[in-house]
Amino acid sequence: MKPNIGSTDKLIRIFLAIAIGVLYFTEQINGTAAIILLILAAVLILTSLISVCPLYLPFGLSTRKK
Repeated sequence: MKPNIGSTDKLIRIFLAIAIGVLYFTEQINGTAAIILLILAAVLILTSLISVCPLYLPFGLSTRKK
């Protein structure tokens, strides 16, 4: 797969994942919502690391500079 996530997009994803983690560990969120948000945070980190967002592919989107 061709990378389609730019550096700004990566930083935003990582920041959101860290924010979700902080909210979880400070017990600001709990229950089912916390589990769903932690899964979302894991997906954000994973897509940042591999530089590919599967949701961008069908639409031909890319935030990466050419």
